[in-house]
Amino acid sequence: MAGITRLVGSVPDPEMPMVDLADLGILRDVRVDDSGAITVTITPTYSGCPAMDAIRADIRARLAEHGHTDVTVHTVFTPPWSTDWITAEGRRKLAEHGIAPPPGRAQRPGATFVALSVRCPRCGATDTRELSRFGATACKALYVCDACKEPFDRVKPL
Repeated sequence: MAGITRLVGSVPDPEMPMVDLADLGILRDVRVDDSGAITVTITPTYSGCPAMDAIRADIRARLAEHGHTDVTVHTVFTPPWSTDWITAEGRRKLAEHGIAPPPGRAQRPGATFVALSVRCPRCGATDTRELSRFGATACKALYVCDACKEPFDRVKPL
């Protein structure tokens, strides 16, 4: 069972292949019944994520490579995914590949919002600014660093 969960968790995200499903925290559950049928439950990063069909296909393909062909992938929206579910390793991988990870804790209802600087993943400066609410994918925003002048994506905190 743990081996199957590791296989599914190691499937790379199609939009950010430096992180896998376990890193992103979108893998919710893996079950194997008595007949060997596998049920995988995932939660998208947001309800309109265009990568979900590819993720489901990649999960089935990864398991088929290891002889598991009776696979069902369920998508659940509750509880909604949060950037809090990105692992420390996932945050490290994002930054290593020039994508600013979200802060450690997403905004909570009733909490006071305080805009913090976004650290440039290339030079580490906090003299950055948002250029666009949308980056290379809808779950990222486009920033630029005024210190090193490099543009970079930031995963939007949710």
